[in-house]
Amino acid sequence: MAEQLTTDALKPMSDIQIAQTRTFIDGLEQGSTPYWDAVEIGDELARELTLTPELVVLYADGVEDFNPWYEGWTMNGWRAEGSSPFGSAIVPPLLVSHFVLAVQFDHTKPFSIGSIHTFHESEIIAPIPVGTTVEIRTRAIDKYEKRGRRYVRHEVEVTNVADQTLYFRELRDIMSL
Repeated sequence: MAEQLTTDALKPMSDIQIAQTRTFIDGLEQGSTPYWDAVEIGDELARELTLTPELVVLYADGVEDFNPWYEGWTMNGWRAEGSSPFGSAIVPPLLVSHFVLAVQFDHTKPFSIGSIHTFHESEIIAPIPVGTTVEIRTRAIDKYEKRGRRYVRHEVEVTNVADQTLYFRELRDIMSL
């Protein structure tokens, strides 16, 4: 008979990953509201994110985008200014889009089961220098039904916390079951 695997036996999972997974599953057991019911038009959520060289390395490696413009680090010194046609090293343009869902779902409420990201349209306005702290802000702007399915549309803006430079804008739809 095959050996029974437990969550903790699935490696590589750190103690933090195991704890976060258990917290997530416990939250699902608290009950969940469909995303359609949990969001009202005009709802806004925002979080700050520092786009460190380490975060850029993890993202670029994950998507296999090895562009020297993103290299704000060196092997022996770790942090370095780097260079690109825009001056210092820049963040891969769609890295911030990856973090929108972490803002879009209100972490103080139970997770909405059955939400599917169905559409996004990104507008890259300016390069983001590695090391910048940005605010990712989402706002629910529409709720609509199409072919019997319910959708919530959000607009997203990513700005520099220090000087409010607008770097990135996006529209995205979430289908709620």
